[in-house]
Amino acid sequence: MKLAIITDTSADFAEQYKNRDDLIILEIPISIEGKEYQPSEMTHQEWYKLMRETSEVPKTSQPSVLELEEILKKLKHEGYTHVLGIFLSSGISGFFQNAFYLQDEFEDMVVKFPETFITSSPLGYMIETALDAADAGKSFEEIVEQFEYQRDHDNAFMLVDDLHWLAKGGRLSRGGELLGTLLNIKPILQFSEDGKVVVYDKVRTSKKAISELKKLMLANSNPETHKVYVLHADAEERAEELYDFAKKHGYDDVEIVTFGPVIATHLGLGAIAYGFSPKKG
Repeated sequence: MKLAIITDTSADFAEQYKNRDDLIILEIPISIEGKEYQPSEMTHQEWYKLMRETSEVPKTSQPSVLELEEILKKLKHEGYTHVLGIFLSSGISGFFQNAFYLQDEFEDMVVKFPETFITSSPLGYMIETALDAADAGKSFEEIVEQFEYQRDHDNAFMLVDDLHWLAKGGRLSRGGELLGTLLNIKPILQFSEDGKVVVYDKVRTSKKAISELKKLMLANSNPETHKVYVLHADAEERAEELYDFAKKHGYDDVEIVTFGPVIATHLGLGAIAYGFSPKKG
């Protein structure tokens, strides 16, 4: 078996995986004030700076299905026998549905695009696990089975700190922004079973919202079996607080990471989250 994995720039993974020949990353373009940016061409901090300085809401586009088709043709020409496409949840993006038909277009090459139901570092972690499994000589069926297990047992809870970004992106009315800001409401979001981002709770004040995130981590993950990500968009102090809390409660595999441009665009600056995934192995 010769396996390639294709993903998109909504996923984040450890540095050692980024330049592998068997990992291909499709761009999710983002535009601000008429200019298009490629997430892979900038650091997360550079993107946060652009978000702070712009008067317009950034807008994301779908990856190119035509580019994906050309990549698949190239992989077949290079002798790949199996391809796993692990993309942003279909509950967030229409790309999955648009690209779905390509799974059946290539004879003599197994192409599979499983639903992911999540994004960011938890999505990247599943990709890392699949690549490690391929390196260890596991079969395609074993790799897919392991991916599906991680997918079915991961979770994420996201705290939106500034309603201004949801309003700018059209995901909250101006009236809702004003009322929510006046009442100091902090929505906590999560991924639903079909991969959509939904409101889990609305909490008054940041302090109470952070406390609720801590409770959710303890209720939805296990120190022995889960990798924990503390994710943030320019909210380092809160990230450190959540990290210290996890370590204090016995979690030995905890990492602080920043949201990439695609997810930061949707959640806004100041957003913070816990993400959990079953450990590799």
